[in-house]
Amino acid sequence: MRGSSTLQMYTLFEKLDANKDGKVDVSELKTGLAAMGFTMGKGEAQKMFASGDTDKDEGLDFEEFSKYLKEHEKKLRLTFKSLDKNQDGRIDAKEIQQSLKDLGLNLTDRDAEKILHSIDADGTMTVDWNEWKEHFLFNPADNLQEIIRYWKHSTVLDIGDSLTIPDEFTEEEKTTGIWWKQLVAGGMAGVVSRTGTAPLDRMKVFMQVHSSKSNKISLVDGFKQMIKEGGVASLWRGNGVNVIKIAPETAIKFMAYEQKLLAKDGGKIQSHERFMAGSLAGATAQTAIYPMEVMKTRLTLRKTGQYSGMFDCAKKILKKEGLKAFYKGYVPNILGIIPYAGIDLAVYETLKNAWLSRYAKDTANPGVLVLLGCGTISSTCGQLASYPLALVRTRMQAQASMEGSEPVSMSKLVKKVMQKEGFFGLYRGILPNFMKVIPAVSISYVVYEYMRSGLGISK
Repeated sequence: MRGSSTLQMYTLFEKLDANKDGKVDVSELKTGLAAMGFTMGKGEAQKMFASGDTDKDEGLDFEEFSKYLKEHEKKLRLTFKSLDKNQDGRIDAKEIQQSLKDLGLNLTDRDAEKILHSIDADGTMTVDWNEWKEHFLFNPADNLQEIIRYWKHSTVLDIGDSLTIPDEFTEEEKTTGIWWKQLVAGGMAGVVSRTGTAPLDRMKVFMQVHSSKSNKISLVDGFKQMIKEGGVASLWRGNGVNVIKIAPETAIKFMAYEQKLLAKDGGKIQSHERFMAGSLAGATAQTAIYPMEVMKTRLTLRKTGQYSGMFDCAKKILKKEGLKAFYKGYVPNILGIIPYAGIDLAVYETLKNAWLSRYAKDTANPGVLVLLGCGTISSTCGQLASYPLALVRTRMQAQASMEGSEPVSMSKLVKKVMQKEGFFGLYRGILPNFMKVIPAVSISYVVYEYMRSGLGISK
């Protein structure tokens, strides 16, 4: 649709008006544009329809349809001109980089070229007005901030012990309040996800602490023991504190991450700097909420009647073991953040870029399902590297609650496990840990999308 003449718009309108009633409803709009090769994200057709339906009669007549396209085209032209820094009628990769840098966002050469390639129809590695208009004419994004959001889709999904913080929010997301809605959606996804996979999480901790060469515990036997001792409800022991700590963990991690990036003062943010910011944010959050981690382990392993609840647990630990008990296992916990975060980020970026290089022919956005897949695999790799430290941390947290167990240091505990159980003894409980990844991701994704919709966050 190179021109915007009334005849061309009417021809297009006729194609979209499937039932020939003189109006295009949202279903016809979405179906018709899809048939013409225009891919629309979730909610985009509804947003476009709502913008054009001025009389709110659930249908676009030709006047509303043509008026929307003309107004939308004007806004797109203004955005095009703002990107065309040298005013030569074409946008290149450097101009995209510079425009985003002016807004405090930094793109690598590769990312800028990938974006350009998704719009460049004639293969010149520049985008003229017609290419720009045809690419965005049926996309509700009509200003640079919305187009950036289209290029860069962030999610917050919790698939286990570690809560993921999204890439830094845009200024518009911060001023409109979308940032807190994103965090609320992610937090609720974490609550439901952790609750849904709590039995597997308890089994992981149970096997980390009690399983050994001389006391082998299978999944079936482990669940039988737990149900026999405390009933089916006992499978969710420790889940309450695990869910409660999501709110402070998210808030502290997000604030620490944002402050670290703000310290760059608008400079270019490299991958290693993002990794360091994420690691520091994780360490800060873990330090603040670590006592809750200790209580979660104790409550998960408790026997019937041992504690009446979280506060009773805290009171008894404090009275019997003192304040320092709330930081047992802290060192291996902090040490585990570095290999986990480093490998997680490296594998995630490698997989995402490999997918884009091979399959992304007309888009710079791999889509949320691809990102979820990359995140699941990268998280699994990160857990493989850091799991021995996680096991040591859990055993140190549980030592005082185990009969006949004497407190030992991290190095002595590692040596003891290696001598008695061998190297694979450091991976006790990893099977249920991996088993919960896929259901956790699935639950988290469904709840997150439902919450986004409920909170009015468009894609």
